[in-house]
Amino acid sequence: MAAMTTDSTGTAARDGAPAPALAGPGDSPFVRACRRQAGPHTPVWFMRQAGRSLPEYREIRANVAMLESCRRPDLVTEITLQPVRRHGVDAAILFSDIVVPVAAAGVDLDIVPGTGPVVAEPVRTAEDVERIRPISRDDVPYVDEAVRQLVTELGDTPLIGFAGAPFTLASYLVEGGPSRTHAKTKALMYGDPELWHALCARLAEITLAFLRVQVAAGVSAVQLFDSWAGALSLADYRRYVLPHSTTVLAGLADAGVPRIHFGVGTAELLGAMGEAGADVVGVDWRTPLDVATRRIGPDKAVQGNLDPAVLLADWPVVEAEVRRVLAEGRAAPGHVFNLGHGVLPETDPDVLTRVVALVHELTAGPDDRG
Repeated sequence: MAAMTTDSTGTAARDGAPAPALAGPGDSPFVRACRRQAGPHTPVWFMRQAGRSLPEYREIRANVAMLESCRRPDLVTEITLQPVRRHGVDAAILFSDIVVPVAAAGVDLDIVPGTGPVVAEPVRTAEDVERIRPISRDDVPYVDEAVRQLVTELGDTPLIGFAGAPFTLASYLVEGGPSRTHAKTKALMYGDPELWHALCARLAEITLAFLRVQVAAGVSAVQLFDSWAGALSLADYRRYVLPHSTTVLAGLADAGVPRIHFGVGTAELLGAMGEAGADVVGVDWRTPLDVATRRIGPDKAVQGNLDPAVLLADWPVVEAEVRRVLAEGRAAPGHVFNLGHGVLPETDPDVLTRVVALVHELTAGPDDRG
């Protein structure tokens, strides 16, 4: 297996191989795969690649609260770069949290260690929705600054922008924090559809503005996370969620960057999620990529979908599963290798590095798709 190095631009290259011509992140293997174009290898990055699995992350985050770390461009830049340096991934993703824009919009919340986002006053009435104000660049200048710093540091390695989708944000706001059942969310959704749509419309506006700040600052792609959408039936997704995700993704149609849409437990929703306007649909580990492609359609690339828990197994198991995911991914018109959810904190970082090298090795050469 060829060893991986990272040159001064942050671009991964194999030891002993000539450095590729620098064509910019817009012509990177990652962006080409998102656009269903041929590339030199299948690109790979990992959700939560900048996080608790890295000792350097734990060190730099010691005694720094999560929201504070998201608001400090120096920390955001360093944390975002850490997995690029260590693993040689084909893309970086902006270090942030899905509640950053709603906090900027005036919602009183905190990210509690071991729990997640906790909202001081859950959103339950029309007056609560009205208190959530629109945002602009001036509300999140630290995001603009961090993205600009990162684009300079990353060189040819693309940077992915980050935001939570309206349904998942609404669930946190209505529940007051994480929930296993989303009972309060569904009660509002079913019981007061008018209020529900008003809340989601406001959150879609905020999310779109947040992503546009990142695009204007130079990100090469964006990913919209709908972490909790899998709690819904297809009929409910279409009625209560799809219009608002479409507002966000369609609102970026003129941005000139690929749009990725990801959710967990969304096997029955994949077709509808593709309709929302993404160029790439992320698939969790429960659905094989060839099956997912049939559901999504031939005009979308796919991203995924190794089970994060596989990375805790012995290397022969990991290698076999990587090969399986790559084989299934060839059914799609474009494939970005990733996990089916985020990196688990107990993952050995060296295994992630080996997976990147393996994906590059197995897929090196002309790609006949596109």
